[in-house]
Formats: sequence, C-alpha cells, structure tokens
Amino acid sequence: MKLGISANALKHGGGFERYAMDLARGLAAHGQESPLAFFARKFDRSLPEFGLVEPHRISVSWLPGKWRDHWFSWRLRAARRGADVDVLIGCNRVDSSDIAICGGTHRGFLSATGRAPKRSDKWQIALESRQYARAAVVVAHSPQMRDELRTLYGVDDEKIRLLYPPVDSARFSPVDAAERARLRQRFGFADGEVVLLFPSSSHERKGLPFIEAVMRETRLPVVVAVAGRPPQRTSERIRYVGYVKEIEDCYRAADFTILASTYEPFGLVGIESIMCGTPVILAANVGCCDAIADQAKFVFAPGESGALHAVLAQAVASVQGGPEVDRARMAREAVAYDPRLAAHVEALVALASAVHGRTRGAAARRDA
Repeated sequence: MKLGISANALKHGGGFERYAMDLARGLAAHGQESPLAFFARKFDRSLPEFGLVEPHRISVSWLPGKWRDHWFSWRLRAARRGADVDVLIGCNRVDSSDIAICGGTHRGFLSATGRAPKRSDKWQIALESRQYARAAVVVAHSPQMRDELRTLYGVDDEKIRLLYPPVDSARFSPVDAAERARLRQRFGFADGEVVLLFPSSSHERKGLPFIEAVMRETRLPVVVAVAGRPPQRTSERIRYVGYVKEIEDCYRAADFTILASTYEPFGLVGIESIMCGTPVILAANVGCCDAIADQAKFVFAPGESGALHAVLAQAVASVQGGPEVDRARMAREAVAYDPRLAAHVEALVALASAVHGRTRGAAARRDA
C-alpha cells in the first residue's frame, strides 16, 4: 500500500504544516514499504523530513491567491495517479483525498467570527464540502470539529473518526525546579509575578485584544508574556519575549498558558503546555479543552471579561496559596489521550489499510 499526503507545504509554518511534517516523519518511522508521496506547493529542501518523502510539487504561485486552492486540488487528481498512490491523506482542501483531515472548517470559522461569507469564502466552502463528501473517512481533530462536520456539512457520523493530533513528547516535557528557575530568569520573569504565556502568530483571532482589556482592569499580580509575532503595543502587563524557537522553554518558565480565541478548532498549545507541566487558562470554545483533565485547566466563557477575571483570581490563588504544582505528574496524567506521534500514525495507518481494503474489494467486484 502506497500512501500519499497532500499539504500546502513541507516547511515550518502554521499548525497544519507542522502536522503534515509530523506525519511524514512518523510514517517514515513506521516503516512503510513504499516511499511516502508528498504533494505540496512548496518544499524546504533543508528539512530532514524532505529526505523522507517522494516530493511532488504542484505550482500555484502564478495564480491569483483566491484560485490557488482549486487549481491545486484539480492538478492533484492526475498527480496522485501518476505517483501510483493507493490512499491519499488530505491535510489541505483537496477533493480527491481518501482520508480528509479536519482541523478546522470554513463555515465554523465564519460563524464564530460573525463574518458574512464573500464570494471567495463560498468557493472555499464548496471545495471543502466536496472533500468531505468524496472522502472515505473524515478525521476530526476534536469533538468540536466532529460536531461541525455533522451540523454544518451534513457528514454522516459513521464516516467520522475522532483522532486528536499528536505532540512530540520528547520535546515537550517538564524540567526540574532548578532549571525552571533558570528559565524564568532568562525570560525576565520576576519572583512573585504570575506569568501567563500567550504563544501566537495571529493575535486577534487568539484573543489578545480581549486579554489586554482585562489586564488593564485587574489588580492581580499577573503579566502576559507574548511569544511569536510582536504585539502592537507592550505595557507593564503585556510583555514581548520575542519569537522563541524553543517554545517549550517558554511553557516551562510560565505559570500558565492562556488562549481566548474566537475560533480554535483544537489549540495544540494547550496540550504542549500541559506536557511541559504548565496548566492552562482557556476559553471554553478552545477545542483541546475536552482533552485536558479538570485539575490542569481553568476555563471561562468566551468573550466574557467577568468570567476571565474570576478564573484569573482562581488561578493566582492556586499558585500563591495552594500546594506547589507537581509538574511531572501533570505532564503524565492530565492529557486525556495518547499524544505520541507513533500512536497517532498507527491509528492513521489502520484507517488507510481499511480504506485500501474496501477499494480493492470494490475493484475486484467490478472486474468479476
């Protein structure tokens, strides 16, 4: 069985690009008989993952941006036949994937942000709808995505498989108290202040303006440490720690990780934070909430400043007046699924094998 992956790029980038890279690495380690075909617009040849795949580039750069997804999807149909791919895993909007990965939906995004669909949005929704309708299996990365697939796209529940995304457990892990103290000093976190890490490259969607407004009103000894893209402004309460490549060190140094997103299909930073031993403060609509144990999270109603004020007071009290957080235990016990890449890949390969078996069976019946 030859597997293929379709993605926007094989390079460092957003969450789905990182997920596709993880799959490439995990499938190579799984020991597939045939090389993994990887279809993308761009490839970073310097990445070790590039050497693990059979690259197939589909150029779209010459097209206007709004047409690129459709062109890529159309060209992919012939490209996968040419590469002799048996089962294609779609990590972007393509209508010829056998296993479609759903880490967010366009209709869900528009609904959550209150934005009226434009013509280009309708094109994206049409392509997305074809992808889900034609795929043999749709993998939902969270219960929230499963619900959106059923209610917004009419996907039959029998066709959906809930499979949380993987996290590199070797990279995201807790450190001892001495190393944590060193990291706090490195990032300039003072003793006595409660640090809320906000890792983001999309501040408005992740809720930074809302968090800033609450910070202006609170008297609690909390500061927000923004990692990633620079915020528009900093203050005594909002600090910028830069683009930190080793984001796991930020998790380890902080007291909490915070997200107040308007639309967050999963929110991998929540799981990464927990695996580093740092509890989270999350809006209830962040998809990973369901995958985190109660003792490791503080949850508030989205967009309600009073609710965030109350949760912040609870979080600060847990740090200042409660027992010291057992970070190693949190990392071991507070994630409600097996986040290892090997476990995720094993589940995907099992799905691919089942799809391939059904396809071969249908072909045999046609030829009989």
